[in-house]
Amino acid sequence: MKVAIVHDELVRRGGAEQVVLDMHKAYPEADIFTLCYNKDKTYEEFKKARIFTSWFQYLGKSEKLIKILYFPFAILAMRMFNLKGYDVVLISTTHCGKFVRVDKNASVITYCHTPFRLAWRPFSYAIVNSSNMIIRNIFLFASRVLRVFDSMAAKASDFYLTNSKEVKARIEDSYHPEQPVSIINPAAKLDNFYISNEVKDYHLVVSRLEDYKMVDLVVKAFNQTPEKKLVIVGTGSMEAELKALAGDNITFLKAQSAAQLAKLYANCKALIFPQHEDYGITPLEAAASGRPVIAFGKGGVTETMVPYNGDSARCTSVFFEEQTVESLSAAIEKAEMLQFSPGFIRNHANLFSASNFIAKLKTFVSRIYNLKTDTDFYMSLTEKVVYARKEVA
Repeated sequence: MKVAIVHDELVRRGGAEQVVLDMHKAYPEADIFTLCYNKDKTYEEFKKARIFTSWFQYLGKSEKLIKILYFPFAILAMRMFNLKGYDVVLISTTHCGKFVRVDKNASVITYCHTPFRLAWRPFSYAIVNSSNMIIRNIFLFASRVLRVFDSMAAKASDFYLTNSKEVKARIEDSYHPEQPVSIINPAAKLDNFYISNEVKDYHLVVSRLEDYKMVDLVVKAFNQTPEKKLVIVGTGSMEAELKALAGDNITFLKAQSAAQLAKLYANCKALIFPQHEDYGITPLEAAASGRPVIAFGKGGVTETMVPYNGDSARCTSVFFEEQTVESLSAAIEKAEMLQFSPGFIRNHANLFSASNFIAKLKTFVSRIYNLKTDTDFYMSLTEKVVYARKEVA
């Protein structure tokens, strides 16, 4: 079985890139195809893989340039890939990965982290809600155009995988796949983290400093309690604004080494996770360190965490129900009164190990690939997809 792995772009360190690394661990001989690759901006482990980039590599290898040149250049660049000779094509995508061309007889399995946000959820962008009518209409017109192309490309997938129930519903609403969408939760790098006997007097935030991450909410809460310490790890477009807002009890740190980050997790009172995420890896990293999570109780954390419900020895987190300073502060106060079990928290995190993800992925892929021995059954599943590939070729 010859496997190809496709990912949108490898120019950052994020949860989607960790999924691709685990895909490659499952199939170490697989080739990786991507829009562009910046070895200094993404995970070092990719240096061991055989990576093929598109001609977009010569235009730019940064997130900013990808956004600026996405339409039409990123789409055209991915369409130039023609993955002949592969039995299985594993696509990891939020935007352009699905535009590659494949053999009509290949099994195409797409791990969709979320449908392309610009195409399907334009109002989730602050610029759409805050701009004047002219700018907003231009933005919405571009969104409609992208939705047409994205929807056509999505038809070429035989089966969809994703990370959470929330995204599963989103894929069904956007792409209407013929086959049921299956969930395989992404793994955290559990081996990087450990339980410490020393818990220090600070709470922790590990996040990109962007508006939707809601780090300003945490800063405002800790500004009201100057006796409590907060450490924030991350960079982003709101860095200067957040630093100006923060009191003296709040420390900002830029990117940390794996060892430094593990130590920060292991010694913190708790990780604070104020945003609504489809999944969220950092709560699992905290859990792997035996530390509880104070989280906004929506989205992926409802699937990965065990919220406090009267027994602090058998929970991993305290949820707050509203993204307000009052609700967050109350959750922090509650967490400080509880006696958590680091061993229970770590054992729960082990459910989301890389080995579990790899085993589930290989089982799914093998089941799909082995369907080919039952030609009639397999064709009944995929004949519409093959026809769709001809339409968009």
